[in-house]
Amino acid sequence: MNAGIVLTIAALTIKESARRKVLRALALLTVVLLGLSAWGFSMMITIEFDGGVMTTGEAKLVASQMLNLVMFGLSLIAALGTAFLAGPTLAGEIESGIALAVLARPVHRWAVLLGKWLGLVVFGSGFVVVAGLAQFLIVRFIVGYWPPHPVTGLALLAAQTTVLLTLGLLLSTAVSPMASGIMAVGLFGATWIAGVVGGVGLALGNEGVARIGTVSQILLPTDGLWRGAMNAFQDPIVLARFGGPALEGGFPFLSNAPLTPAYLTWTAVWVVLVLGLAALSFRRRDL
Repeated sequence: MNAGIVLTIAALTIKESARRKVLRALALLTVVLLGLSAWGFSMMITIEFDGGVMTTGEAKLVASQMLNLVMFGLSLIAALGTAFLAGPTLAGEIESGIALAVLARPVHRWAVLLGKWLGLVVFGSGFVVVAGLAQFLIVRFIVGYWPPHPVTGLALLAAQTTVLLTLGLLLSTAVSPMASGIMAVGLFGATWIAGVVGGVGLALGNEGVARIGTVSQILLPTDGLWRGAMNAFQDPIVLARFGGPALEGGFPFLSNAPLTPAYLTWTAVWVVLVLGLAALSFRRRDL
């Protein structure tokens, strides 16, 4: 019975998310970003390089790095969307009294939370896959470049979205919908900046500064997952062509290694722990 309730709530959450104005904003931002990227890639192949137009190999090499930049934009749009969807879907229903009407029936709070989480995961992951594939096709058509591990990269971006919306759900059990969205996006940005700072510290050989990035990626795995996705999208030749600080982590859109199984395991554990905290907080909250 509980499984049926979870799936029903997940389906309703997907349907509700599709009707929200946030989705329209996401779609508009995505179309604008895809259009700008198509224009940028088309202009890139006409730029002179070393006294002449770039060769096919050079164009693909540059496209590899530009793709990481554009995919970061898509991940940011996904982060904004999921953060501001996760808050209203729970905290908004608590404030409006809808949650009280639903939970007046023999429905467990954890089932409601799990159903909403599952619906948001499907919705957010679907957005990442559709938008990411559209971007890959644009780059393929204009430059002829296709990322070496597109499935892995998109899966990691979907996992990043899952991490952030799980955090958003936890925050929404304690604060208002708007506050939970702002806090989630703020933590997402702070973690990315900490990762850049850590990369600079690594490039300069400063272990103390480098540790900032490592700790931030453990506390909130969004930046770690993003760096794994970058590694999946970029051409392996880039690592051989870019030396010095860039190779060591000083360049924010270059990743020198895929994620380890241990880090992926920690990410899964992190999601379970935070979702468990959200269920505990939701159970104790007065409706």
